[in-house]
Amino acid sequence: MVSKGRVILALLLLAAQGAGTIKAQASRQVAPAAQSAPRASSNSAASPRAPATQSAPRASSNSASSPLAPAATKGTQPISDTGTNVNGGAAPNCAEGPCDAQPSHITIATPAPAPAPWLWPDRVAWAAKILLAVLGYVGIMVALSSLRKIERQSHYAETAAQAAADSAQAALLHAQAIIRAERPWILITVEPSRSIDNGFTVTASNRGRGPARIVSTIDRITSAVDQTHLPEKPEFDEVTPSAALSSVVLLPGESTGIKSFSRDEVKTFCGTDEKLKRVEKWEELILLYGRVVYKDLIQVGEGETHETTWCCWYIHGRQKSGMVMAGPPAYNMHT
Repeated sequence: MVSKGRVILALLLLAAQGAGTIKAQASRQVAPAAQSAPRASSNSAASPRAPATQSAPRASSNSASSPLAPAATKGTQPISDTGTNVNGGAAPNCAEGPCDAQPSHITIATPAPAPAPWLWPDRVAWAAKILLAVLGYVGIMVALSSLRKIERQSHYAETAAQAAADSAQAALLHAQAIIRAERPWILITVEPSRSIDNGFTVTASNRGRGPARIVSTIDRITSAVDQTHLPEKPEFDEVTPSAALSSVVLLPGESTGIKSFSRDEVKTFCGTDEKLKRVEKWEELILLYGRVVYKDLIQVGEGETHETTWCCWYIHGRQKSGMVMAGPPAYNMHT
């Protein structure tokens, strides 16, 4: 009796274990279906643009190609035998749990507008613009070429004018050189007096090629330590020009005396013996300077006057005397 009871108890335990196993398997099969249904509904609600008619043709084509494939449900994508969906994407792996199938997106692009036709008036206007541009370019090049030619001609004219001016200046200088060569030139020299012992005469000689008429003469006697102590220019403020020789005409090569000075006039000029001793010792110099004004006799009308300045140093010795030309350049000028 005891062994029978144990066998019955073992059978009951086995039956209970088998019922629990069947129940657990049944619950496992129901749970995935219950979880996939709400997700599919939420997918369809989240994408309202995906119409239901899109899945029906795909399901029919799928069923036609593989009769063993299950029917596609709303909100899911059909899966082919190779493990990919009919749209070309990889099939979602839902073996381990529920998954959401991504809906396909359709993009509609706006077609590019067709180009407008190129009418004959537009073509004529375009050709006219091109022609005007070419004509404008040609006109600009012609204008630039004309300006360059005008510039070259102006340069040539300026060169010719400058050459003419240079020629005129050269001709003027040549004419002035001829006039100067043909005009009278009065030079001053010192000559010993023929009638007075230790006397000297300042002579004006015409060394030019034309006759000269003396207008006036002026002279002055002064004393200085040396020639550098003379005024910068000859001073004739206190002397009146002499008109004694105003009518004298000197032909080329002729001369005339304008001033004479002798040893007897030295004492009169010095006035005192002390100054005379300084002159004899050459501590002071007796200097004579003057000016001769003359004109060219050939010139018509008043003509231009010319001047000759001169300066002489009277050398007073105890027995003999002499006179030589001296003085700064301003005292020996010829105009």
